[in-house]
Amino acid sequence: MKPVAFDYHRPETVSEAVALLSELGEEAAVLSGGMTLGPMLNLRMVRPRVVIDVSRIAALKTISLKDNLVVTGAGVVQADAMSSDLIARELPLLAMALPWVGHFQTRNRGTLGGSVAHADPSAEIPLSLVTLGGTVVLQSRRRERRIAARDFFQGALTTQRQPDEIVVALEWPRTPPDAGCAFAEIAQRHGDFAIAAAACCLRLSSKGEIAELSVGLGGVESRPVAVDTARFIGRSWPDAATAVAEHAATNVTPMSDHSVSADYRIALTKVLVERTFTEALSHAAQRWGRLQ
Repeated sequence: MKPVAFDYHRPETVSEAVALLSELGEEAAVLSGGMTLGPMLNLRMVRPRVVIDVSRIAALKTISLKDNLVVTGAGVVQADAMSSDLIARELPLLAMALPWVGHFQTRNRGTLGGSVAHADPSAEIPLSLVTLGGTVVLQSRRRERRIAARDFFQGALTTQRQPDEIVVALEWPRTPPDAGCAFAEIAQRHGDFAIAAAACCLRLSSKGEIAELSVGLGGVESRPVAVDTARFIGRSWPDAATAVAEHAATNVTPMSDHSVSADYRIALTKVLVERTFTEALSHAAQRWGRLQ
């Protein structure tokens, strides 16, 4: 099948792109890697009058440190992020999640910002951003604004991005060197959309208690969600894995779809949260032990 005819623009700068969006609004679709938009165009699920291709904008392809943040341009290709020493060192959770994103071929075209803007509830990059407490940076002709990832995603394929805005960057808090992280998901085949996924990062205090804990879930609800883990801070960790898993499973509103039931997603949530918590704890305990 072929897409409906559309006009095509390839701006060289962010200012050119947002100028076009200011004029066209909802009549335009933004193309970055095209791994999602391309099939949607061909299937005529979307019928924009204009496609704005931002894949040539150099300013969207940078990875840098800024204070205590890792800032990734929205146009950073997923394969480049996988090979980045900076991301491997400062964002181990994202480094763990990226091999689960699609396939080798799609990761050589798909972008970090494209995945976030598309907002598939099963996507690994949005889940990582939510779990780590990251921020989405949006630009329009009117303003630049920053939205916490936990607020940016509103539902399946729905975000707070306005029609005249483009995602220009993602801001990721640097992971403390003594933290442990883990990522896991269940899909029918590797590279398929996750039926459920879990991400976890934690850090131990000098007394060996849980000092920081972040748990995120993807594919369970209609958007990636962060589990409220405040009750576990200061707790000793030997008995925490099962409690955290039970807490996560009882505080989600899971979806039912053609793949699995809501009850099955709750069961997967328990398994995946316990698995990632245990693995993250193992990494954190090793680092904690070396620092004692």
